[in-house]
Amino acid sequence: MIASLSLPPLFALLALMLLAVVPMALAAHRLRQPLLSGYFLCGVLLANSGILGVLGLGSAQGIREISEIGVMLLMFTLGLEFSLSDLRFLRRWALWGGSAQMLCCAVCGFVGAWLLGFESRAALLVSVMLAMSSTAISVKSLQGLGVESSPGARMALAVAIFQDLFIIGFLVFAPLLLDGGGGVSAREVASLLGRALFFGALCALCARLLFPLLFHAAAATRQREAFTLCVVGSCIGLAWIGAELGLGVALGAFVAGLAVSQSVFKPRIAADVMPLKDLFLTVFFISVGLMVDLRAALDQWQSLLVFTMLFIGGKVLICALVARVLGLAPRQALLAGAALCSAGEFSLLLLQQVEGRGMWTVSTHQLLVAVCALSMGLLPMVVRFCDALGELAQRRGWLVRRGNSSAHDASLSLRIKELEGHAIIVGFGPVGRALNESLQGRGINTLVVDLNAETVQQLKREGQPVLFADAADLETWELARVREAALVAFSFADAPVIAHALTSLRELGPEVPVLARARFASDVDRLKRLGATVVINDEREASLAVLDQALLLQGGGNPATTSEVDPAAEI
Repeated sequence: MIASLSLPPLFALLALMLLAVVPMALAAHRLRQPLLSGYFLCGVLLANSGILGVLGLGSAQGIREISEIGVMLLMFTLGLEFSLSDLRFLRRWALWGGSAQMLCCAVCGFVGAWLLGFESRAALLVSVMLAMSSTAISVKSLQGLGVESSPGARMALAVAIFQDLFIIGFLVFAPLLLDGGGGVSAREVASLLGRALFFGALCALCARLLFPLLFHAAAATRQREAFTLCVVGSCIGLAWIGAELGLGVALGAFVAGLAVSQSVFKPRIAADVMPLKDLFLTVFFISVGLMVDLRAALDQWQSLLVFTMLFIGGKVLICALVARVLGLAPRQALLAGAALCSAGEFSLLLLQQVEGRGMWTVSTHQLLVAVCALSMGLLPMVVRFCDALGELAQRRGWLVRRGNSSAHDASLSLRIKELEGHAIIVGFGPVGRALNESLQGRGINTLVVDLNAETVQQLKREGQPVLFADAADLETWELARVREAALVAFSFADAPVIAHALTSLRELGPEVPVLARARFASDVDRLKRLGATVVINDEREASLAVLDQALLLQGGGNPATTSEVDPAAEI
């Protein structure tokens, strides 16, 4: 064993982890694999290479301490990112879709674990672990495909929000499941509920009174480090109180993030803290990898592969069926199922808390950790495969919806079928609404395509021809009579969504003029190559408006013309 260099073991272990993860991250990027999987693999290699033992850093206590730090900081950032506004916007998919997904996956997981011989308490924990999904990996995978704004991606986000809500309540009762081997009394439940309510009231009080005063005082100093210290101190303080109340550091840190997120200083807090999220994720996933005994996992490699394939395939099927029931197009439902098919960060967190409590054997624990980790590593590949499969099936007509669908209302179907020379407006935000009113004022018939159910219902009540449909679907353009249309206008500036829609649109309407918007200049040429006739660059139009107003405010000069701005940024 190499002699100690008078460094604290915790610091030496953290330094080794961060040094080892650099080449692993570069290799994962070069192989186009998710970095989080590379972090996990780095931990596995460190734990099984023998280097920790040689350096005298292989103690379970040191690894657990590193893990606790990573979990606390990670959970704080997850709580800070949690958005009630997103929940309100996606409430139908979140509440109905999320509850259905969690219930179906948990029931299947519980039955499967019970049939394999797990006791009811252990089967319940396994079912929750398998029902959770990885928000971080799924979002990055969807962004890699350029479909993060598609209906399937929004469905996955909504379910992930519901999972976050569910896990808050579950983590409150997790100590009873972990320590209640001899049964749980009503007194213990009442005590736990009392502590949870007290902690919730304390966090609400801090969010409404203490934190605003504290952050305002820190901001008034105009010292960046003072403000950052207040934020981190608030996180650690509430996490410590949560742990002292028997609720766990992870739950305390998550609720602390929720409390801080309600502050008016949230944008600045995010700017200070969010850049550290990748570091928190790195520490967490490496620490999980350190728990894996590679030899034990390889000894049961056949079981590992079988359970992983069943797990991924089962979750894709369940989540896709739930999405279809909620009205998503088949291709988008398949994409949502793929994005939710893995285990998640909370799954690994529960496995960490279960370790060493005698809930199951060491070999079973290693198998569960490996299944969760392998499913997260395979998620990007599954998303790419399902997206390609959905596109192929749609082109061949395998996923065409039959019969009456929610894409149109019976009272307006006749008018839609008779439309000719009309303008199709995709999206009905402020720009879409203004365009619709302007065209109708000039006697031009319009048809709106939108995926906001409330907007569609309102337009139907107003007698406006409208389709509740996905612009990426070939059937949508068939229903919209794009061959007879005089114009198609995309009123939003989401280049990936528009690009997918253009592919389907041009199959049926190769000659119809298409007006599109692009937020960035780099997207203009791409959309034109895909068939857009005119692309309005939001950046360029904003720069023109700013230049015009700047010249007017100076009291001299003429308003800016197109030639005065970068000529390369053509519309």
